[in-house]
Amino acid sequence: MDGGADPDRRAELLRRGAEMDGVELVEYEPRQPPGSKREARSRRLVIVLWLLAGVFGVVAAGVFVFWPWRYVFPGEEGHLLYVLYTPLLGLFLGLAVAAVSVALILHVKLLLPKETAVQERHQPGASTEEDRATATATAMDTAAQVGLGSRRAVGRRSAVGKAMGLGAGVLGTSGAVIGLGGFVENPWDAQGPRADRMDTLWHSGWYPYNDEKVYLRTETADPEEVVLVRPGDVAPGSQIAVFPFRESDRGNTKKLKEALKRADNPATLYRLRPEAPVQHRPDRAGMNYGDYYAFSRVCTHLGCAVNLYEKQINRAYCPCHQSQFDLNRHAVPTFGPAARPLPQLPIAVDDEGFFHALGDFTEPVGPSFWELPSS
Repeated sequence: MDGGADPDRRAELLRRGAEMDGVELVEYEPRQPPGSKREARSRRLVIVLWLLAGVFGVVAAGVFVFWPWRYVFPGEEGHLLYVLYTPLLGLFLGLAVAAVSVALILHVKLLLPKETAVQERHQPGASTEEDRATATATAMDTAAQVGLGSRRAVGRRSAVGKAMGLGAGVLGTSGAVIGLGGFVENPWDAQGPRADRMDTLWHSGWYPYNDEKVYLRTETADPEEVVLVRPGDVAPGSQIAVFPFRESDRGNTKKLKEALKRADNPATLYRLRPEAPVQHRPDRAGMNYGDYYAFSRVCTHLGCAVNLYEKQINRAYCPCHQSQFDLNRHAVPTFGPAARPLPQLPIAVDDEGFFHALGDFTEPVGPSFWELPSS
């Protein structure tokens, strides 16, 4: 006999089923009078909260996809929109989570029946043959109801089962593609398909494109003032901070500022003393100009500025965590937490006597991580 349409019959069946499992329902009654205005208000409140959660989720997704997220310098048009990107994303995500949380709490407090149950503690040991048989029958019946059981299941049950299998298969395949996609291609292969992409982690502002020469410039108080570096500007046993400059950027305030502010652009031009015992490495041949060597200014530990130099022993120092890099051995770390050498910038001097870069850094700039090998 079906007791699903009769609330009293359904409650009686629940009690009898619980008793068969050794559970006594001490209290089981609705929290609100069925059909009352109070119940209707509670239901509407929960529905509104779920709808708000969906709206906030959609807005958060819209902010993530469409809101301007690229860095804009203070004082320039669009800076306020850039500053609001992260707060708005966090705000709407937080509101969505809060709406879901409140909806769940109110659903339990206002709509679900008030229930108090006491269950006898079962003796430890294996289940009885009857328990195993009923559990198996329940599982088989559930599978048949959704179309995953007997082949005799027809109609909408079978269709639901196929749809469930299709959805689960597509979701599993998507998860596998996303999870395994990063292992298909080596992102650090300089000859790979990413080699010509500009705005990526694989290239810094020194990366040459359109056959345009990239000069070494120093930073002054005026970002629009371009001071190129000559060999005579650096004394033996000294250093100077340098940044990339292209003639096509001259007069373009935005690009000139970006070249100075981009995190992976800073480099240090060292002029070692003539007697410095620099180790010869065939793979670094032609990357220096006499006693002049250029290395990334960004520490390979946590990204601080490597701006200290001990000329007596040719060591570069990071003041944050005391990492030391031996310039006689192409900036190999010799002390401190840094585990990777500073990437070297290949340099030369053109016919007009100005330093320019022959290419990008030898390795990705910045802190190391698990899949980035030491060299």
